[in-house]
Amino acid sequence: MASVSLQLISFSEQISQGAEARIFKAQVTSDSKPVLLKHRFKKKYRHEALDATLTKARVAGEARTLLKCLKAGVHVPQILVVDASEGILGIEWIEGQCVRKLLPGGEEPEEGEVDPPSTGPQQSLDEYGLTIGKLMELIGAELAKLHKADIVHGDLTTSNMMLRHPSAFTSSTKQDVPTELVLIDFGLSFVSTLVEDKAVDLYVLERAFASTHPDSEPMFASVLQAYERALTAREWKAVKNRLDDVRLRGRKRSMVG
Repeated sequence: MASVSLQLISFSEQISQGAEARIFKAQVTSDSKPVLLKHRFKKKYRHEALDATLTKARVAGEARTLLKCLKAGVHVPQILVVDASEGILGIEWIEGQCVRKLLPGGEEPEEGEVDPPSTGPQQSLDEYGLTIGKLMELIGAELAKLHKADIVHGDLTTSNMMLRHPSAFTSSTKQDVPTELVLIDFGLSFVSTLVEDKAVDLYVLERAFASTHPDSEPMFASVLQAYERALTAREWKAVKNRLDDVRLRGRKRSMVG
């Protein structure tokens, strides 16, 4: 008999697919809030027993990382369903927009990504009450919280960050509505106390900015400034020095080819 989570997927809308997983928008009941289901499907090129073990471990690991993030005050989706044996993780559906689409140059989907159907006019940062500078501050502050909790995302891009839409909050006045940046997709995340791993995390994001958004150097500099403000002088010096080393290694690899 199929599990409840697999049955839920069969009645859900698939919105994207990558090499490791399919993403679905599910509705448990007609009047309930939607749920995002991430299904790590079976890989036929792997031995069945090995595939089952790896899938179970990765789903459980991603769930543990999200829980650790929530305990540390990092804005991530709430966990709603965990079915590790079937490779399914169900999390809160974030009503909003990914940061990639709200910044210059990021309108086109990335390779392997399928955008969900449009439910209204194209959104802009004005709709969220933000400037680009303020958004960069939110990103830097959130990444600092993440790294201070010794969590490395592993795939930081502007596609893996979302702004929660103001309409998702129930504040009585517009002034009370917060702006929340939510980090998503922790499939490659891990726990590490190493400065090297945190510096690489930042470098991955820097390269993502450069490849997706034109003239992104000032934007990423603002991210680092906000990140620095959340750390002690000693912590920031260690990360900055290691980030400079990682950048140098990256340039050398680019020249070698």
